[in-house]
Amino acid sequence: MNIKEIQNEIVSEFSMFDDWMERYEYIIELGKGLPIIEEQFKTEDNIIKGCQSKVWVHAEEKDGEVVFSADSDAILTKGIIAILIRAFSNQTPAAILEANTDFIDEIGLKEHLSATRANGLVSMIKKIKMYALAFNSLNK
Repeated sequence: MNIKEIQNEIVSEFSMFDDWMERYEYIIELGKGLPIIEEQFKTEDNIIKGCQSKVWVHAEEKDGEVVFSADSDAILTKGIIAILIRAFSNQTPAAILEANTDFIDEIGLKEHLSATRANGLVSMIKKIKMYALAFNSLNK
């Protein structure tokens, strides 16, 4: 599936819930399925700046696609990064760079987060895009 199809699938899943408590529970559940980062990659370079909790994101390129793994010390944040990884992992660097993040607004995530968590979300997206940019540059 391409990024847009995955994002549409995520929006569709979130539309099944009537209230935000159910959505928060779902986000936490998604965090439990996160591709966990290996301990050796829990470094200062991989930590997301601007998050109130600790979030590490690591990326590798495999067969021309970027594969992400991550972890967080907070269950909600773990779910948020899980959503982003689901949308952007196993995609080409160019596709990640071209993709928009409108689906975040469509599911209403940003407006239901505290200011610091919303900043952390933006920082997570930036980190994912920076990895894609780096891999894209290497491939030229």
